[in-house]
Amino acid sequence: MRMIGKRKRTRTGAGGAAPRERGRLRAVLSAATTALLTATALAALPQTTAHAADTLGAAATEKGRYFGAAVAANHLGETQYAATLDREFTSVTAENEMKWDALEPSRGSFTFTRADQIFDHARSRGMDVRGHTLVWHSQLPGWVSGLGASDLRSAMNHHITEVMTHYKGEIHSWDVVNEAFQDGGSGARRSSPFQDRLGDGFIEEAFRTARAADPAAKLCYNDYNTDGVNAKSNAVYAMVRDFKSRGVPIDCVGFQSHFNPNSPVPSDYRANLQRFADLGVDVQITELDIEGSGQAQATDYGNVVRACLAVTRCTGITVWGIPDKYSWRSSGTPLLFDDNYDKKPAYDAVLNALGGTPGNGDPGDPGDPGDPDAACTATYTTAEQWSGGYNGKVTITAGSAPIRSWSVDVTMTPPQKVVSVWNGSPTWDGSGTVMTVRSSWNGSLAAGASTSFGFTVNGGDTPSPQVGACTAS
Repeated sequence: MRMIGKRKRTRTGAGGAAPRERGRLRAVLSAATTALLTATALAALPQTTAHAADTLGAAATEKGRYFGAAVAANHLGETQYAATLDREFTSVTAENEMKWDALEPSRGSFTFTRADQIFDHARSRGMDVRGHTLVWHSQLPGWVSGLGASDLRSAMNHHITEVMTHYKGEIHSWDVVNEAFQDGGSGARRSSPFQDRLGDGFIEEAFRTARAADPAAKLCYNDYNTDGVNAKSNAVYAMVRDFKSRGVPIDCVGFQSHFNPNSPVPSDYRANLQRFADLGVDVQITELDIEGSGQAQATDYGNVVRACLAVTRCTGITVWGIPDKYSWRSSGTPLLFDDNYDKKPAYDAVLNALGGTPGNGDPGDPGDPGDPDAACTATYTTAEQWSGGYNGKVTITAGSAPIRSWSVDVTMTPPQKVVSVWNGSPTWDGSGTVMTVRSSWNGSLAAGASTSFGFTVNGGDTPSPQVGACTAS
């Protein structure tokens, strides 16, 4: 049994909830700004040799994807766990802390303490957060199962609204409904309190409620054993196609992708991802783990990553845990790091598939890794400044040749701390003072063209951060 904190929500009105303070931070700071200070630009020297990204998150970012991990709050105090998370990943999913029994153990009484611990850790380090999960037949508190149809509908919609409002504007994707279809060849819906009392329409209603609660979040349906074309995936496909045809708000489909020697990566994995993407939704690999070891496991991991990269609308990959010892299938050693946090061959295979090892590409192509013409400069200015903090801006300018991606190190002086980053994907070193920001959607620049990223700092307004050399590829 998990121990759950007892912090009550701040209310804004009947049935309402205050959004996360971090979601309003920039707006509040802007309103409170009393002076606009432009600092002297610090131009970095151009980088004349390019290198491939050397972490999972950085390499995925250069491919326009996120690379995430499922995280348990009770492990965040472990130094190696937190350091590996902060170094390697750009997205976080709570393993259990955002499920119904953790957030609303008693009807109408919400406790976000453990979920907020994960959320705050991730956002303070510039990582995105996936929400998992709002409506699921499992890990329900006992009070839900005893409700009649009318009460259950009200409770479901209230739970979705309260949870999504708490994190409004801060969760990039939500698993709105999880595992609603049966295994086997029937393609039928799974028996659950929601299905049995509300009927097939509960999924549509959940998605419509979710859209109203947070219009900015991507709304996903998530399931397992749907990785290849089979009766279960066909049933999910038919539902998504129907939703899209009728304007039901669904933005993405999650594929859990739990594999083992008896249930390997299917040969039509990529084709299956593509057929869902062709419906006009994003696809995400949401809970990846592959039991095995050595080269066989590494090959499977590499194939999964390459399948995602081959599908334009495959937006990211999440592995279900960090070291093997904390996996829900630990005896099968299914993850990328062993019990000592050493990188396994599967890690190298994933990094290589993401293009994150040196020597990839044709050095004769402008902008490819190894091209000496791939260069950029970085200049820093302080935008808004207030007592105790400021907004910083770094402008990236391509050199004499076009580039496909860029990265810049930004070093902070304690107690200053970056609390949010935009237009870039950050990772942190073990000390927490050096932030490496890599391009996200804005990596491709024509020769001489510019883009920028920004960040908010709390903990003092001087000295200015040190901005290192810009690295291009």
